[in-house]
Amino acid sequence: MTATRPAPAPASQPAPPVAGPRPVTGTQLADLGVLAALCLLAVAGYETSFGGMDFLLAAIGGLLVGTGAALAGSLLRLSVLNTVLMALAAYFLLGTPFAMPAQGIAVVLPSLDSLAGLAIGAVYGWADLVTVAAPVEAPAYVAAVPYVATWLVSLVGGLLVLRWLPARRTVLRAAVLLIGPVLLYVSGILLGTDEAFLAAVRGVAFGALALLWLAWRRSSGIEQGGADGRTMLRRAGGAAAVVGGAVVVGTVAGLAFAPTAAERFVLRDEVVPPFDAREFSSPLAGFRSYTKDLAEEPVLRVRGMEPGDVLRLASMDAYTGRLFTVAGPESAVDGGYAIVGETLPEPALAELGGERRIEVESLGYADVWLPTVGYGERLRLLDDGTAARAGDLRYNADAGTAVLTSGLAVGGRYELVSRMQLQPDPDALADVPVARLELPPVDQLPDVVAAKAEEYAGDEESAIGRIRAIETGLKTNGFLSHGLASDSVASRAGHGADRLIELFTRSQMVGDEEQYAAAMALMVRHLGYPARVVMGFAPEVAEGAEEVEVLGEDVTAWVEVPFEGVGWVSFRPTPDQVDVPQEQTPRPKSEPQPQVRQPPRNESTDDELLTTVEIDDTEDEKRDHPFEVPGWVWLVTGVVGIPLAIVLLPLLFVGLAKRRRRARRLRERPDRSSAGAWDELVDRYAELGLEPPERSTRRQTAAALATQSSAQGLGGGEALASLAASVDRDVFEGRELDAEVATARWTEADAVAAAATAAAGRVRRIVSRYRFARRRRTRGGRR
Repeated sequence: MTATRPAPAPASQPAPPVAGPRPVTGTQLADLGVLAALCLLAVAGYETSFGGMDFLLAAIGGLLVGTGAALAGSLLRLSVLNTVLMALAAYFLLGTPFAMPAQGIAVVLPSLDSLAGLAIGAVYGWADLVTVAAPVEAPAYVAAVPYVATWLVSLVGGLLVLRWLPARRTVLRAAVLLIGPVLLYVSGILLGTDEAFLAAVRGVAFGALALLWLAWRRSSGIEQGGADGRTMLRRAGGAAAVVGGAVVVGTVAGLAFAPTAAERFVLRDEVVPPFDAREFSSPLAGFRSYTKDLAEEPVLRVRGMEPGDVLRLASMDAYTGRLFTVAGPESAVDGGYAIVGETLPEPALAELGGERRIEVESLGYADVWLPTVGYGERLRLLDDGTAARAGDLRYNADAGTAVLTSGLAVGGRYELVSRMQLQPDPDALADVPVARLELPPVDQLPDVVAAKAEEYAGDEESAIGRIRAIETGLKTNGFLSHGLASDSVASRAGHGADRLIELFTRSQMVGDEEQYAAAMALMVRHLGYPARVVMGFAPEVAEGAEEVEVLGEDVTAWVEVPFEGVGWVSFRPTPDQVDVPQEQTPRPKSEPQPQVRQPPRNESTDDELLTTVEIDDTEDEKRDHPFEVPGWVWLVTGVVGIPLAIVLLPLLFVGLAKRRRRARRLRERPDRSSAGAWDELVDRYAELGLEPPERSTRRQTAAALATQSSAQGLGGGEALASLAASVDRDVFEGRELDAEVATARWTEADAVAAAATAAAGRVRRIVSRYRFARRRRTRGGRR
């Protein structure tokens, strides 16, 4: 009989992992803190684009949301994919108060506008940031750029710190974490302006902090490897010396070799703004429509103008042979119409004086050009219809003119704060040279205009003398006529080459501001000086008048020439004389003409020979909208997702924090655990809205909480005093405390807290779940 071999005992299976939050070490928290500090130093470079530090709220919000999502994913043991999805949800649900509070519901709750802005800003905000004139204040979604930048860097960095770096704690791996902050630092340079923001200070601080952190990381690795104290001290001293030397070298090199503003490479200098003012018809082409059709009609109501002030519509410095128009964006002067917010950029060449604060209301005016006074500092759209289209506002600082691409409708209102260009005395400009600006070349300059320029300038030597001579020649030799039926002599509209030839070749010069301003600008340009034509309104403003109605007949045009250090000086060549001498032309005698058979008329025209083609602009309309989200997605998100996320996400984060706080206090030795029970009870009272005193003993704290509890109907005063006395005995008697005693203290504390919570109202209990309080233990265990 063969003995049977007993079956081998089954191998012991490894114990399943204990479910629970993944612990976060102090070293990892330090790494996250260094990462956040480097991100703040890097993102500060956006200050030059935004013109202030308001954008820091969005940047800090991105850091909090990105880092918080990485920590929550680690604590909840979520996969990387689930963590990223949670971070995306937090980006939209929590981003409104940081990046787009004005578009949110009650500032903090997301709305459809704020959610769409956070999405559009993350995709298109970068392009807008380099095309909008600094300081960038519009469109509103531009604030999402620093928010998404810090969110992305902190999220990726947090995932690396919590999941990738612990596998092998090497200096090389730690250096990988610096890639994100470095890229963020570079983006602050590229998306900024020519003027750097504390470049030397930020650069040295960034480099020093990064090197110190790497040195600390290296010493930490050595300590784990078992190196002796002397080796660690020597290597730490060497790292500190390297960091100190790098700081000194970086400071000296930064001061010596930092690029000047002109040499600084920024994207906004390389990107041509997409707006082209030539898309709209030249305002000067419609000059006669004001003098004929709207002469007695009020077009604007303006408050705040002073006597002598004029409204300017547009500054035109390009001549095509047919008309004066605004130069395109490729021009270095007067071509820079950029998106702006309420704050307007300053002109490069101007000597500014007094301030004006005007309010303009459109009565019969409907066009894209916004009438302004002087050079604007702030422009605020007032009515709801116009304010909703604030993203369509463009401003040219050098020309002092504004455009609302969607058009100012009748009833539109806006407020402008500006400063006026000082007009110096002509004698003061005798020795001042004309500024050398590169204006677009003049096309088809008539020979008669050039000849008249040389004739009027005469023997004048100074620039101001020659320009004044042209102004005087036109004003004294010409006559004013708008071509109305009441005028003694007809005056044809237009300012093309044929009309200007007619102006100078007729026996008398007859025209209005349109012809004389265009003629003078071309004559000055022929002499080699830059000049532009400005069209606007010059209403009569009585002394002390609060408002004035601008009529169509108040339209005018003038010429501006730039002088070094002074700015654009105005010249008005239009004559005041209206009585044009009649030309005595003898009537020619009629002579009989021979009869000649005429060829048959061809009734068809060239237009009839063309085939009508309908252009489908459906694709163009679609291109105007970056993307379209189905309506049911917004409905489901708004009705179900947003309320649930707003309610549950904060509750989840606070609940996890309270659980971690309680678990940490329970794990300590019995006497400290007993003190932790008291701390937990005080924190629970603080979360109910009571105010525990700072730097007080437990009995003093118990007395203060008892008084507040009695006043608010929560009770528990005697239990508080008894528990405070018991905890003091556990901590200060010096005897070895049993774990059962600490457990009993926790039971008593939980009972007191439960009674106080039950006595509180329902709303108060719900609010307490969203609060998190933590009192730190002081030396000796007392408060």
